[in-house]
Amino acid sequence: MTSINLKQSKFNTRQQILSATLTLFSSKGYFNTSVRDISRESGVSIGSIYHHFKDKEGIASSMYNNLIEQMVNELEQIKIRHKTSHDRCRAVIELLFVMSEEKPEEMEFMLSSKHRDFLPNEKPVCSSIPFEMMRDLVKEGIVSGEIQVMDLMVASSCLYGPSLRMITSRLDGLINKPLQDYLDAIWSSSWKAVAS
Repeated sequence: MTSINLKQSKFNTRQQILSATLTLFSSKGYFNTSVRDISRESGVSIGSIYHHFKDKEGIASSMYNNLIEQMVNELEQIKIRHKTSHDRCRAVIELLFVMSEEKPEEMEFMLSSKHRDFLPNEKPVCSSIPFEMMRDLVKEGIVSGEIQVMDLMVASSCLYGPSLRMITSRLDGLINKPLQDYLDAIWSSSWKAVAS
């Protein structure tokens, strides 16, 4: 096997493990999922799981960091594509809604898991880089005059809080229609709460 094929094989095995773990954590929770469950769900031997990841916490940490990295990349693209705080913040909400519909297990893991319980060395999700970037977009809006001068956490909560609540309601099965159906109404209300 060539070194390229070997790297691809290792990558595929890691992805199988991460994908199976995400499914299990979303349905059963971290503490109710064992490495044996992950092995069964992924079709990867327990020995191979321990070869790729030190332990279950290592799998969770890798999954968390991969999702954070994906979100950072998406937010960087939003900042490039849109020029105003209004358009950037709206695009963030649209992104979150799309991700919730297309990758509900990832959103469930990011928003509903109590990461500190099993990832004590990771920042809480609201202190993670993507949430810092989201607050920075609000801060830029305050500086540019698009958003009223107010406490940054209050402004960020007014802009993003209703959307995050809609996402958790959708993930909990309280909302039957796709989140994108609510985008205009949620955005209009959120923006009115902070706009200059």
